[in-house]
Amino acid sequence: MPIRVVVNGALGRMGHEVVRAVVADPELKLVGAIEKNAPQPYLPIPDHPDLIPFSPSLGSLIEKTCPDVVVDFTSASVAMAVARVTLSSKVCLVTGTTGLAEKEFDEIAELCARHEVGAVVAANFSLGAVLLMHLAAITSRFFSTAEILEMHHDKKLDAPSGTALATARKMVEARGRDFVHPLTEKEVLDGVRGGESGGVGIHSVRMPGVMATQEVLFGGQGQTLMLRHDATSRESYMPGVILAVKEVVKSRSLIRGLDKLLGL
Repeated sequence: MPIRVVVNGALGRMGHEVVRAVVADPELKLVGAIEKNAPQPYLPIPDHPDLIPFSPSLGSLIEKTCPDVVVDFTSASVAMAVARVTLSSKVCLVTGTTGLAEKEFDEIAELCARHEVGAVVAANFSLGAVLLMHLAAITSRFFSTAEILEMHHDKKLDAPSGTALATARKMVEARGRDFVHPLTEKEVLDGVRGGESGGVGIHSVRMPGVMATQEVLFGGQGQTLMLRHDATSRESYMPGVILAVKEVVKSRSLIRGLDKLLGL
C-alpha cells in the first residue's frame, strides 16, 4: 500500500515541489493539500487522475483523508500548531521549518511518544547540504578558525539561514570548544565582519539570481580549506523529503536532522 501524504503549504515554493515529488513517486499517494487561503475545494494538478481535496483546515482534512504523513514547509510561527494537530491525530510529521526553540523540540518529542508516531525535523533536506555539514564537522577537529558564507534568493525571510546556524553548531560541537574569531581593530563599515556563533563568523548574502549556496572556509597556518555546496533549484531538496516520508512511518519518536536517516 502506498504511503498516504498530505502537503501543508501546497501553494508555496517548497510545497509546490513537494506536491510534484509525491505525485511522481509510485510508493506515495497524495491524498490532500492545505493552504491558508485555499481558493477551491480541489488542488489542480495537470494530468493527475484523482481529485485532491484542498482545504484551509488541517484538522478536518486529516479526519477526511486519513493520511500517514503530513509534510510541512511553512514558517516557524505556525509550525508548532501544525505539529500539535498532526501528531495528536496519530499522523507522522515531516517538516523543514527552521527557528524552533529547544522547548518546542521537547514538545514534539513528547507528542511523538504519547501518540506513538514519528516526526522528522530537519534544517535542510538537500543531501549535498547535509553531507557538507557532516564534512564541516569532521574538519573542525583540525582547524581553529572558520567562517561561513551563505547566499540565498532575495525572498528569503531570515538571515542567517537555519542551515548556516545548524552548521556552526555542529562544528563547535565536533571541535569541543569555540573557534578562534579574530577581532578587527577598525571596522570602516559597521557589521562588515558579519555575525558570529561559537567563534564561527557567519555572513549572509541575499540577491536575485541565487537559489542556495553555502561555503565553509577553514584557515590554518599557511593553508585554507573550503567546502561548498550549491542548490540550483528546489528539486535538490526532494530526494531528502521523499526519504524522510518513507522512513518516518517506521519511527515512533522525533528524528532531528536528515543526517540520522543517512547514517552519518
